[in-house]
Amino acid sequence: MSCDIVIRNGTVIDGTGAPGKRMDVGILDGKIVAPGPAKRTIDAAGLVVAPGFIDPHTHYDAQICWDGATTPSSWHGVTTVVMGNCGVGIAPCRPAAREIAMRDLVNVEAIPFEVLNAGITWDWETFPQYMDAAARRKPALNLAFLAPLTPFRHYVMGEESMERSASLEEAEKIKALLGEAMDAGAFGFSSTLLNQHLGYQGRPLACRNASREELKAYCNALRERGKGAIEIAMTRQIGVLDEPELELLDFMLAESGRPITVIAFFDRDDISEAVRTSLRKAAPLIARGARPQTSPLPLTREVNMRNPFSFAGFPSWKAVFADKSKEAQAAVYRSISFRNQFREELKNPIGFGNWSRIAVHEAKNKSLEGRTVAESAAERGVDGVDAFLDITLENDLDNEFTMQSFNTRADRMAEMLNDKSILLGLGDGGAHLDMLCDSGYPTYVLGTWVRERKVLSLEEAVRRMTSDPADFFGIRDRGRIKPGLAADLVIFSEKDVASGARPERLYDLPGGAKRMVMRSRGIEYTLVNGEVTWQSGKLTGAAAGAVLRS
Repeated sequence: MSCDIVIRNGTVIDGTGAPGKRMDVGILDGKIVAPGPAKRTIDAAGLVVAPGFIDPHTHYDAQICWDGATTPSSWHGVTTVVMGNCGVGIAPCRPAAREIAMRDLVNVEAIPFEVLNAGITWDWETFPQYMDAAARRKPALNLAFLAPLTPFRHYVMGEESMERSASLEEAEKIKALLGEAMDAGAFGFSSTLLNQHLGYQGRPLACRNASREELKAYCNALRERGKGAIEIAMTRQIGVLDEPELELLDFMLAESGRPITVIAFFDRDDISEAVRTSLRKAAPLIARGARPQTSPLPLTREVNMRNPFSFAGFPSWKAVFADKSKEAQAAVYRSISFRNQFREELKNPIGFGNWSRIAVHEAKNKSLEGRTVAESAAERGVDGVDAFLDITLENDLDNEFTMQSFNTRADRMAEMLNDKSILLGLGDGGAHLDMLCDSGYPTYVLGTWVRERKVLSLEEAVRRMTSDPADFFGIRDRGRIKPGLAADLVIFSEKDVASGARPERLYDLPGGAKRMVMRSRGIEYTLVNGEVTWQSGKLTGAAAGAVLRS
């Protein structure tokens, strides 16, 4: 058979977990075929040929309007991204509600309003129209969509969606819209319970107000179609599943009959056994299709005091998000009552409290940079709360901190990574743009956990980032190297592949706003639907992606 491309001499890791083997791979009309004479040959001698990586947790919902390449995911061998996570998104959306949808993304996913206002094209209203608009843009990667529950509730209920549960009639209308999205090709729906997920005007994200009766209706929409998955941010305390969450997860599994991925399972040393305990409690639910989700990266994030998402889980910080003018935020930071309430909240661990893990990253007073808050507090003779907020006020709120929080214990991370029930993801591509970039996790897994620490075999690591998420979401034609499947492939050097040593700042968002990105090393080629989209360290410009339909 004549081929468009043949990849020769590579070691093929097919995505199933089977041992790698030396073989050639043919491509014709965007599909994998038996090798034969070809118009183009790629010599992969000394390289690994694997299925393209599938990222199950991204927030590129807005970014696809201005960045068809979907960077930086496309730099790291990712060929498919799943969007619409955590119950927040921009479709369906009536014209009058666009600011509310954008403000939800500002507060929950830390994407600047000015960027969204300049970059979102709004050439849709309904969710099927949104998917069609994405397809018209001819993306470089494949886009898979979850239907985020917040905009669906708001579309039916208006601003009351942020205040109350839906009536029976309203819930049926929302269910019908979710069904319409599923029929158009959405891969399921998403929601959240997290206290820090505050939307427009600092009010709870609308999906947090969904009643049990509502969730039953929405789960039934999937059951009736026999397809789809659910993503839900359920751990009010990171890594901790308490009885109410376990009971709700049991209910949703029963009502949907579909798999559910639960976030966020991060290892934390302040509650040392949190993940182990939660996994043990959830074992019967995992056997029925629940999939805890973790990031394979240590979480070190920048904290911008104008948009301090890392503290949004503390009730006292709600005032910081209610009015985001500099004057209003400075008044909150100066308030003695705010500081005292924050101190009280710190007595109950929710993933933070160690001031030695927070350091000044950038400040007008350069002598502070690199120093921890604990060090500054000791020098000033005050506690961490006062030092943290005084430094912020002294620098006119224009300073930034870095915070080390979760996934810092290598032994516990090895334990989690070897638990096959855990879905690897939580890269958050497209979100938290000015504070972190975890979307390069596939190259980090290959460089750190496979090559350097030998925690995972190459075959198992590839499986966990290809066929495993494909099977979870029902993406049936990708995730494996097999004749007849889509030719989404990544070719990399096993000895060189890695994620960058540290994030890099770019000022390439709409309006020139800043974002953090992570570069890749060792990715030689990426192919999407049979076209080379990445070669020799850069994008080729090929717009070969597609909107995938469930």
